[in-house]
Amino acid sequence: MSSPITPLGDRVVAVREQAAEKTASGLYLPDQAKEKPVVAKVVAVGKDAKGVKAGDKILYKEYSTTEVKVDGTEYLIVKEEDILGTVA
Repeated sequence: MSSPITPLGDRVVAVREQAAEKTASGLYLPDQAKEKPVVAKVVAVGKDAKGVKAGDKILYKEYSTTEVKVDGTEYLIVKEEDILGTVA
């Protein structure tokens, strides 16, 4: 997936992963009960970001992102310093 947004500096553009639709016991969750995950897939990286690359899954601080919707897709713009780690 490519991004229509080109991040500047140490910014990263990512797409949030989908929240779980049902519980471990098999119950379906209504939209209001779903937690927003703090895991996203990186789709673009600014030239000064050194710790991540496109395609990485990242953990980020929940309230430190900028959300932008372009062509029906919701993108997150995250500073590299707000990325807590990568997920294998």
